Amino acid sequence: MADQYRIAQPKDYYRQFLEKDVRPDNRGLGEYRATVMNIGCVSTAEGSSLVKIGNTTVMCGIKAEVAEPGVDGKNGYLVPNVELSPLCSANFRPGPPGELAQVLSQNMADLIADSQCVKLENLCVCPGKLVWVLHIDLVCLDYDGNLMDACTLAMMSALKSTSLPVVTVDEESGEIKTDPSSRTLLPVSCCPVSTTLIVFDNKLLLVDPTSEEESLATGAVTVVTEGKNVCSIYKPGGTPLTDKQIRDCIERGFIRGKEARSLIEETLCSVDR
Repeated sequence: MADQYRIAQPKDYYRQFLEKDVRPDNRGLGEYRATVMNIGCVSTAEGSSLVKIGNTTVMCGIKAEVAEPGVDGKNGYLVPNVELSPLCSANFRPGPPGELAQVLSQNMADLIADSQCVKLENLCVCPGKLVWVLHIDLVCLDYDGNLMDACTLAMMSALKSTSLPVVTVDEESGEIKTDPSSRTLLPVSCCPVSTTLIVFDNKLLLVDPTSEEESLATGAVTVVTEGKNVCSIYKPGGTPLTDKQIRDCIERGFIRGKEARSLIEETLCSVDR
């Protein structure tokens, strides 16, 4: 009977729980689902990770190639790409990237640019001749809401595990030599973490929404923090938020950021790099 009521009147079903400051999955309004991380899971990649937040699962693999620099002559490139296939959810269709995949890919690029977690000049191999291009492929294996936070966590943990082979360029012949046996860790100056909340009934803010909660939301906001700084705030339309709600979101972002960065460091320490 409860399942039928949930399907027929999902908002009323949720309201009965939220009136008691709890959600149908027994989480509090500001509580994240269990987060699991595995770093270095793709042996053929320069850096990789698998992140699971609840049932939402994202794998990130980073592949590197050398290329000619742009007009600046020394900056490398970071190219994030998010893939959402029908295998992870019936919400997605085969074919070219849908709107959500394109938005998430751009969000990942903006997050890197806003936080300066990887400085593009550090990807220079030989000024004016050669730079690194890092392809950051994020593949959703299972979708149950809050892809932004899962993608951010997967990307940052993969970047912090990335090591690049030593590459040299012969000055006379121009020959490029790669030594895969000698590698250096990618310099990552900081670790931004995103925290997503949704608006329910135009007032309640729920952290780490499931796909069902996202479908019932009247708005959403994502706060990206690094240490004691706010890197950016994404508010893609929907219900406007009050100043107090924004402050609450930022406070929740700092709490989640600290938890997530600790998880990354603990996982990295357990990996033989």
